[in-house]
Amino acid sequence: MSTVRFVLNGQSQSFEAREDETLLESLRERFDIRSTKNGCAPQGQCGACLALIDGKARTTCAVPVAKADGSEILTLEGIPEDDRRQIARCFTATAGLQCGFCIPAIALRAYWLVQRTPNPSREAVVKALDPHLCRCTGYIKIFDAIELYAAVKRGDATAETCADGRVGARLDRWHAEELTLGLHEYVDDMSRPEMLHGVVVLSEHPRARVRSIDCEAATAAPGVERVLTAADVPGERWYGLLYPDWPGFVAVGEEVRCVGDVVAVVAAETEAEARHAASLVEVDYEILDPVLDPEEALDPSAPQVNPVHPNLLGRTVLRLGDADRALSEADHVVQGRWQTQRIEHLYLEPESCLAEPRPGGGVRLYSQGQGIFDDRRQVAAFLDLPESKVEVELAPNGGAFGGKEDMSIQAQTALITHLSGRPGKITLNREESVRLHPKRHPIRMDYAVGCDREGKLLAVRARMIGDTGAYASVGAKVLERAAGHACGAYFVPEVDIETIAVHTNNPPCGAMRGFGANQAHFAMEGALDELAEKCGLDRWEIRWRNALRVGDSTSSGQILEHSVGLVQTLEAVKPAYDRAVAEGRAVGLACGIKNSGIGNGVPEWGRCRLVVGEDGRITVFNGFTEMGQGLLTVLIQCAVEETGLGADRFDARVSTDHEMAVGQTTGSRGTLLGGRAVQVAARKLRADLDAGHDLRSLAGKVYVGEVLIDDTTAPGAVVEKVKTHTSYGFATQVVMLDEKGELSRVIAAHDVGRAINPSLCEGQVEGAVHMGLGYALTEELPCPDGRPATHRMRELGVIRSTGMPEVEVILIEDPEPEGPFGAKGVGEIGLVPTAAAVASALHAHDGIRRRTLPMKDSPAARALRVGRIKGLARPSSSE
Repeated sequence: MSTVRFVLNGQSQSFEAREDETLLESLRERFDIRSTKNGCAPQGQCGACLALIDGKARTTCAVPVAKADGSEILTLEGIPEDDRRQIARCFTATAGLQCGFCIPAIALRAYWLVQRTPNPSREAVVKALDPHLCRCTGYIKIFDAIELYAAVKRGDATAETCADGRVGARLDRWHAEELTLGLHEYVDDMSRPEMLHGVVVLSEHPRARVRSIDCEAATAAPGVERVLTAADVPGERWYGLLYPDWPGFVAVGEEVRCVGDVVAVVAAETEAEARHAASLVEVDYEILDPVLDPEEALDPSAPQVNPVHPNLLGRTVLRLGDADRALSEADHVVQGRWQTQRIEHLYLEPESCLAEPRPGGGVRLYSQGQGIFDDRRQVAAFLDLPESKVEVELAPNGGAFGGKEDMSIQAQTALITHLSGRPGKITLNREESVRLHPKRHPIRMDYAVGCDREGKLLAVRARMIGDTGAYASVGAKVLERAAGHACGAYFVPEVDIETIAVHTNNPPCGAMRGFGANQAHFAMEGALDELAEKCGLDRWEIRWRNALRVGDSTSSGQILEHSVGLVQTLEAVKPAYDRAVAEGRAVGLACGIKNSGIGNGVPEWGRCRLVVGEDGRITVFNGFTEMGQGLLTVLIQCAVEETGLGADRFDARVSTDHEMAVGQTTGSRGTLLGGRAVQVAARKLRADLDAGHDLRSLAGKVYVGEVLIDDTTAPGAVVEKVKTHTSYGFATQVVMLDEKGELSRVIAAHDVGRAINPSLCEGQVEGAVHMGLGYALTEELPCPDGRPATHRMRELGVIRSTGMPEVEVILIEDPEPEGPFGAKGVGEIGLVPTAAAVASALHAHDGIRRRTLPMKDSPAARALRVGRIKGLARPSSSE
């Protein structure tokens, strides 16, 4: 221990610090500074832990606290109140935040920049933000917020926020100012008296048999309460979203199946003590040869990866007509192999869960998961408790993108509390997070696409094999969705599609934004570009000739009856596309389709409770997760529109206090289903208000809204009318490069049905485009020996502010009659066509056809300065 003294936000502080203590740990654990977040410690590469040290902006997770001795430290909590208020209003007015996890540090960066440069250029703002990573926004509205703040400080502008909660208005994001200032509590910001801290011990091998687990040294270490293993689980040790095939702990005598498997958990008085003790747990393994290639996993001689399933987890077959005959008769055919990569979600907030004893027995969890009722079901079985003894409350999370659908450490955290009788918390560090949660599927796709001499599509034959890793998650459903989107946004009369999901000992793959549609579109759009060249057609023209319209059928056979705005999106981008082509610029385009609602024969519920409080305020309860997309704001707007009450009358909450099981927040369905449920409940409240009641007289009343969609059909079902999904979003995106082949501009035209909140809708598209550009060019998570090749933020390849091009969003409103006020989901469609549009633009630049993602060998990727994994050689992305 050593004595450290510094001035923190104007107050002198002195304390005894551990030798390995970082400044971030000191700020958070000793002084309760919550604006500094831990997104990547000790890398110093996400920027979320920013503080000003002697006037210099520094990432505190990479600063030993001893080096801060004698310094003056300023955090967002310590800047003048007028600046705090101005910054918060500017981020709110511009919709410059989504999940909010990265924003307090960026807000401090804005203060630092404007103090030094009162009138910064856009270029200066962009450059200043390069040390910061935002996974949600695409940075565009953050740039706007900082420029507005500078103008407000100069007296040249005012921050005009919006309180109008009607549908179609740009209502301020719910709790936007609190999120900006770091006043919102994420799970890892929470603490309880007597709380234990847990640390997981993960498998060291992708495949091995556990011979023994020696916890003696760890148990004897300072501060340790106990070490938990499989033997301590009182209930069902195996869980999963669709199948109980994933062990919460791997037991002695069993195999570990990937490097994210949990073999033990240490619970101690502090996280530092728990981490030290976890390093003392000794696991003896019999190392076994892992199965790492999905095609090899299908060999009959391959070992079975998962004890619950054969290595072939799932197969989807879609056939319409005679594709082989149609291809043989086609005037032009393109065929080849396209390959996409494994992707890390890289949400800024790592997994965290807090549990506390429940009065009367049981536990209460604070979860960041995408489906708290699924959390409750699985945790209750794990603890051998009735579900009534497990309560779960959502702490709106710091990003998810599908990666928080599966359980991560909820069950292990609950077990700490269940066995100790004390509150417990587990927060993963970045390496643990990367190893443990499911990824985006790498998919190998063999396509043959044929058309006539006029460029009209005749047939598609596609075979796809996806590496789903060690556990099922929703892997079979991802490949099912890839099959349903295999023809892209086009009418194809003859279809022959087979997709399979295969187990390996690689990290599991499951849900990620786009859910199989992204991969399929990369291949289909690439084939369409090649057909256009064979036909002598412009790339826009061949898309317009084949675009889905009302009355056409999708690759699954569903006849589209309404809300098909694809042609409108093509027409919206045509002037800019034609101009770029005429000027000789390198320009590419691609179209997209993405389901809204899970469909495929799965019954889907939307559930809401409007609860009137004693103070006359109304809380909107729903079962779907807020993870930055703005769902709670949108649901409030639905309630405002139906009741006529002001938005300031409403709060929002997600918990199991009311029975509202709706499954996962997935499939771009939160607005579609949640909004409709709010409409049902709000109309009942409106009826009471119209009958002469005021809100105080209605205190304690609960208005129930429930909607069931049960009319979709499963793949291959023999029915009179195929309805695969309730609704679809459509898009056309244009990507322009400069003369060097670097990203210059993106135009994204999207049919959203109805934009309930245009600012939030634009933000979803901008953020999705950013993610799609990274998917196209720089992002990947190779696992050459079953282990992630990196967990470093820059090496994982997410694009920084300096690499983000200008983005123009065009919202097309073709109302969806089955959606609330005509709305449909927009959360995923924003990156479905992006990678293909980038590939199209790159071919226009250098004539190279690229069929493998990411396209790191391209000039656009080389300019971005991220995604360079040390010691990893990559093949070319060209054919």
